[in-house]
Amino acid sequence: MKDKNRIIVDYIALEWVSKAKSQSSFAREHNIDEKTVREIKYNKDYAISLNTLIRICEAKEMKLCDFFKLLDI
Repeated sequence: MKDKNRIIVDYIALEWVSKAKSQSSFAREHNIDEKTVREIKYNKDYAISLNTLIRICEAKEMKLCDFFKLLDI
């Protein structure tokens, strides 16, 4: 069973980052550093910070609770 952090990071990488125009545009549009986007996309040991998750959800106009419901965690 995947840990919750891995579920969150994999979802963001596969459903949002990979569908963005570019990593740079995703970073700009979600108020995060491009290095963070690379970590999300490529680092299998990356532990996403709450601050990063909040910024991404705010840019998506999504409440954290709705994000967690979406992932069923």
